[in-house]
This record gives sequence, C-alpha cells and structure tokens, in this order.
Amino acid sequence: MSSAGILLLDKPPGPTSHDVVREIRKASGMRRVGHAGTLDPFASGLLLLLLGFATRLSEYFLGMVKEYEATVHLGVETTTHDLDGAAVSENEGWAELGETDLLKAMESLKGRVSQVPPAYSAKKVQGESAHRRVRRGESVELAPVQVEVLALDLLGMEGPEVHLRVECSSGTYVRALARDLGRALGVGGHLTALRRTRIGSFWVSSASELEDLGDPDSIRAALTSPATALGHFPALEVGPEDAARIRHGQFLPLGRDDVPGGVPVRVLLEGNLVAVAAREGDQLRPQKVFADG
Repeated sequence: MSSAGILLLDKPPGPTSHDVVREIRKASGMRRVGHAGTLDPFASGLLLLLLGFATRLSEYFLGMVKEYEATVHLGVETTTHDLDGAAVSENEGWAELGETDLLKAMESLKGRVSQVPPAYSAKKVQGESAHRRVRRGESVELAPVQVEVLALDLLGMEGPEVHLRVECSSGTYVRALARDLGRALGVGGHLTALRRTRIGSFWVSSASELEDLGDPDSIRAALTSPATALGHFPALEVGPEDAARIRHGQFLPLGRDDVPGGVPVRVLLEGNLVAVAAREGDQLRPQKVFADG
C-alpha cells in the first residue's frame, strides 16, 4: 500500500494511541504511520492517523480545537485524576450539592485559565516524561500552562457522576479539568469516562472502527486525501511547470492578491497536494513539498 492520507479512527477504550498506530501499520503494510494527538488508554473517540507523507503534516492538526464528552465522579480525588489512580481523598459532601452549585463552579473554569497538568502525563521535566519520574517515586511539580475552555456544558447528573461536554484548546487536560471542578466544589473529583467527539472540523461520526480496518484496501478506502484534510487552509491551483518549480524548493511569483498572508497555503496540481507554502510579499515560499500528492 503506497497511498498517503489522513485516517479518522474511532479508538475503543483499552489500547494506547501507539497500539492503534501499530495495528494500522501492520494492516496497511506501511512504515510511516503516526497520529496527531494522543488519547489516554481508557478514553475512546476520534484519533487522527497520518499515513505516508501525511505524517509530515501533523503540526497543522495538533493545534486544532478539541471537543469531548466527559464523566466526572465527584467526592473522590485520585493520584492520576482519572479512574486508574489511587484515591487520595474522599468527601461525601457531593450529596449536598445542587445543579446551581455545579454550574457556578463550571463557570469559573471557562475561558482562558491557568491549568496545572497532571503529574502522570507526558509533559517533559528535564527531558524526561513526568509520569516516568513519578513512577520512580520522585516528587514532580509541573508549572501551570495557559489553556482555553471554550465551552463547558452540563449534560446530566446521576448521583456523584456528572456528564459534561467540553470544548477546549489544544493542550488542555480534561483530567485536570475534572480535578479542578472537584476542588472548586470542595469535594474533589476524578475523570471516569472520556470520549473525543471532534478535532477541528473532523467528527467522530465520520470515523472508521478499528475492527473494520484489517487490510490495505479497507484502509485505503477510508483515507481522506491530504489536500482535503487541509481544507481549512486557502488553496492555490497551479500548472505542471509551477508545480515542478515549487517541488524543487523555488519561490513562486504571485501576480494576484487573493492569496492571503499569515496562514499556510495549499499548493495544488489537479486537486492534489504539491506543497504547503507561505506568502512573503509577492512570492510564495514552499514550507513543505511533496513528490506525490
């Protein structure tokens, strides 16, 4: 199989994102398979897999807004802020909380917020993942980072279980959001279920199941072309001569004003991706070029 593209996959709970990459690598026969944003093993939902030369496009997907459905269990905080960790505090005060209390606490977590990433995370501390240091018994304190919670909606309440819809910037830890919600309510909390439903303009409803992708033909049929997947960027269609020039790293003169600056531009030949470029004055500078789009 030699096709390149983006594969929308609905990851089941259980396997790691790297496990899924290995499965698709084996089924497709392709070595170049990666993903654009990990999901924790217990989580399910949308995983963007990049195949072939599309692995070079990961940076254009990593920063996209994410949407999740999450379940938070109030009254228990854990070491990992999810159901895999050991309990560090318990508080039955959740039974006294009403919807008004919950909505007020949720409101305080919306917008641009400073969030401390979980110690059990892939965040680097002096070049090593924080979770590795914690598992060795080291004390790890991560610096807070600025994230944005664009939406935090209450979907339902069942005893200590709170069901939420979260729309957030890249880099937001929903586990940390569950922790912070529990603390804002004064009872603690941890994440017990997580499903990613959207990345940018990609929805899990359009994704394939892992069990349906067992051979090269089924994977090829499910691929979205790189040119289509980058459809949120403006496009410039060129002829064969200009395509050859830009593939050789040459700047392309622009005699037009409808190619914007400040954003990546898709350079297309007959609808296929030739390069991702950037406007500099009256020229287009190639940033990434592809021999076969």
